Amino acid sequence: MGPSQPTRATPEQLAGLAPLAGLSPERLQEVAEIAHVERGARGSDPLAGRPATQSIFLLAGEMLLAFQGGGTLVVVGGSEETRHALNRQKSRVARARAISEVELLALDDELLDILATWDQVAAGAEGGAPIGGAFSLGNLRSGAFSQLPPAHIDELLKRFERLKVARGETVIREGDEGDFYYVIESGRFQVERLVGGARVVLAELRGGDAFGEEALVSEAKRNASICALTDGELLRLGRAHFNELLREPLLRRLSFEQAAEKVRRGALWLDVRYPSEYQYDKLPGAINVPLAEVRNMFAVLDRSREYVAYCQSGRRSAAAAFLFAARGFQVWLLEGGLKAAEKSL
Repeated sequence: MGPSQPTRATPEQLAGLAPLAGLSPERLQEVAEIAHVERGARGSDPLAGRPATQSIFLLAGEMLLAFQGGGTLVVVGGSEETRHALNRQKSRVARARAISEVELLALDDELLDILATWDQVAAGAEGGAPIGGAFSLGNLRSGAFSQLPPAHIDELLKRFERLKVARGETVIREGDEGDFYYVIESGRFQVERLVGGARVVLAELRGGDAFGEEALVSEAKRNASICALTDGELLRLGRAHFNELLREPLLRRLSFEQAAEKVRRGALWLDVRYPSEYQYDKLPGAINVPLAEVRNMFAVLDRSREYVAYCQSGRRSAAAAFLFAARGFQVWLLEGGLKAAEKSL
């Protein structure tokens, strides 16, 4: 099929599809922003050549479906029959033909599964689940929550506390002990650090962004302050629950022998120490991404590559590995850092 220029689907169109019918208006709007309507010409087979990982819905027009083993069915966009995917019929479709010009919507099965999992668990969560800006579709598809074992989702939703923050309020202070992990539900927040006695603005965060994980993962003091630029709402998770439900599922640990083998097969060493340390005793072929610079590298490093993060002891590299893994990178952690590696050499 040679579809014309796609247009975006509307939340109303999406609400009429069986897999999405129970979603909130906010969630439907998120899906609408990434879902595109395709047009197929009369006489074409709109299902031909489609990936097996997509579900195809008929929004408008008429199509003839021919099933394996015999039998045909004419379906009309907007009818009860087309609330379900054309290629997910009880009988397998052998071929299709557009009787008229048609409008189609293709959705990844993984996306549908993610939405079904989170929203159904949320619907049954005690006291109502905090599904909103903090649990944006982007976070569920490629953020920290995307790699969360399904068995942990219900516990995570129960453990998050909701916190209202006033404009100008400091949420965490540089130098304090790390106690909570935060996800922004609404509002805008600023990351600041003292450099030579002057306050330097490092970044601005908004709905769906997270902060506070570095101190928790590396068991260090806060390395920056977070201040509210507007009134907002946060979800926070205590250290113990963060470690159990989020940190450990994302940290994939390797011994030095396992890490070296992965590097031999094409992975890259990621040295997250200060440049002065890196220059002194870096591992062969390692690239230097100091922990403080990790967030600046999300748009720079090749997401198709695999990486093994290391530091001296494993603390800083644990924080870096978590930050990268939470953004969808394939990053492993060298267990025990260079101290452990020295014993293996």
